Amino acid sequence: MQFNLSQATSKTADILVVDDTAENIRFLAAMLIQQGYQVRKALNGKMALTAAQAAPPNLILLDVNMPDLDGFEVCKQLKADEKTAMVPVIFLSALDEVTDKVKAFQVGAIDFITKPFQFEDVLVRIQTHLKIQELQSQLQIKNSQVQQALLDLKQMQAQLIRKEKMLGLEQLVAGVCHELNNPIGFIVGNLNPAHEHIERLLQLINLYQQEYPEPSPAVQTLLEETDLDFVAADLQNIIRSMRAGAKRVSSIVLALRIFSRLGESDIKAIDLHEGLDSTVLLLGHRLAGKAGMPAIEVKRVYNEIPLVTCYVGELNQVFLNLLNNAIDALEQKFGSPTASNQRLDQTPTIWIRTELSHAQTVTLRIQDNGIGIPESAKARLFEPFFTTKPVGQGTGLGLATSYQIVVQKHNGHLSYDSTPNEGTEFSMTIPITFAEKL
Repeated sequence: MQFNLSQATSKTADILVVDDTAENIRFLAAMLIQQGYQVRKALNGKMALTAAQAAPPNLILLDVNMPDLDGFEVCKQLKADEKTAMVPVIFLSALDEVTDKVKAFQVGAIDFITKPFQFEDVLVRIQTHLKIQELQSQLQIKNSQVQQALLDLKQMQAQLIRKEKMLGLEQLVAGVCHELNNPIGFIVGNLNPAHEHIERLLQLINLYQQEYPEPSPAVQTLLEETDLDFVAADLQNIIRSMRAGAKRVSSIVLALRIFSRLGESDIKAIDLHEGLDSTVLLLGHRLAGKAGMPAIEVKRVYNEIPLVTCYVGELNQVFLNLLNNAIDALEQKFGSPTASNQRLDQTPTIWIRTELSHAQTVTLRIQDNGIGIPESAKARLFEPFFTTKPVGQGTGLGLATSYQIVVQKHNGHLSYDSTPNEGTEFSMTIPITFAEKL
């Protein structure tokens, strides 16, 4: 709420004089103009309201006794209008009862001068209230600057924490990938030779059984205890399980490398679907069912989109934050003690959709049918360190960080739509070609 308050000197202020007596207006206007003020005149309440709304003055001198609308009603309507609510009002009236003065202050006046008055008294009060208003305006500006500085500080702190976490994550991923690569490579490389050796040994045993159908009692006893037919069949299953396990570990290592983009440049053209898939794979332990919480289904609707040039590691961090939040929302709804009261026809689900939203932008949507976002939290959702999660379960950096990465770093757009107890959808739009903000 701002009005035309002079920042230089109160003598340039615009004053609206409202009085149904023309002589009073002429006298006040002449004296104020002589003092260097700009003066507008209104002979009744309706004219005063129209003039104030058209161009809010710096101060209003208002008579009480006027036809149609008295000064009290005019002041009340001025204070009810956001455009004129902050304009200071001084009553000038022949009324001298205490109740009249009390009513004047109740409807929003800042001063009450009784007629007949000395112009010097009016002038001093005008100067005083204009100065107060000027100082209040300066204080509001300072407050705004402090609030902005505090927000900038929070964002900088969040960025430092995020960078520290990302550095730690990259170091951890690098170490894990290095430690796993060699043993997994060893296992995978030896599975085929091991399988061939086992097959040869089984063939040899079969051949011995054919050539020497009557084994010694000791050999016969061992064969019966071993159940050779079962061992031969089970060895095949063991080899298949080992192959599947090794393949799973290899895919997780690959997902880790894709997620962190180890050894790659910060900015490059990537396939967003590859990053999304790797993130979903890394979250497999949270998506799997467990005691009191059914498995979460992930439905991917990928449309054809071009490669997107971006900060790869940081964009993958956004995917991780949004998917983790979706899982948290689903666990609150379907894994809480009151989950039995939820509709039984629902399966906890996350939908991931991509599309070419424009010739130069792509859109990613992550939707869940979880607990939703409470109305009280929506205004502060992207604020650093604000979280709706219980103490110890959230830092309040996930969405703030995601907003900074998408909006501030990639010139994109991040928004959401949520209905309590029905679910939430986050929508992220980023340019296909990266152009860093200046």
